[in-house]
Amino acid sequence: MKPDTPLPEDAANAAAGEPTAAELNPEAKIAELEGRLAEMSDAYLRAKAEVENIRRRADEDVAKARKFAVEAFAEAMLPVMDSMEAAIATPDAKVETVLEGVHATRRQLASALERNRVVEINPTAGTKFDPHQHQAISVVPAQQEPNTVVAVLQKGFLIADRVLRPALVTVSAPK
Repeated sequence: MKPDTPLPEDAANAAAGEPTAAELNPEAKIAELEGRLAEMSDAYLRAKAEVENIRRRADEDVAKARKFAVEAFAEAMLPVMDSMEAAIATPDAKVETVLEGVHATRRQLASALERNRVVEINPTAGTKFDPHQHQAISVVPAQQEPNTVVAVLQKGFLIADRVLRPALVTVSAPK
């Protein structure tokens, strides 16, 4: 029986207004409280150790995630590297063959970037200028709405929804 559970005679005595056995015997009460203290101390130490173990495992997981975060991206880039090395290994190739290889390598690179959630920012002419995704290099008079993209000088890129590099654009001047 648990120390905090009253004995049947204690319950009967308490209901009758009489003192319980623990109240009559202070040593028994002290022993009961010491037992409860030991039980609670043990539970506290176990909970504290569990929290430390969880914290340590979480720290290890974060360290591994940081260390290997680029692994999937690097793995996706290996075929691109292989294609470039193959092109270098054939110095006598015809220009048409090299150009075809460059296009294939670019497709591999675009696919690798896409698999890793790197997306191009390439606004079309007439797109409203967005300062969060575009960087205006110049403002020119144009026959289109003011503050819209006239030309893209360099594509930008997003990783997930975060701008890695804004697109460099020319913007139409206000009329």
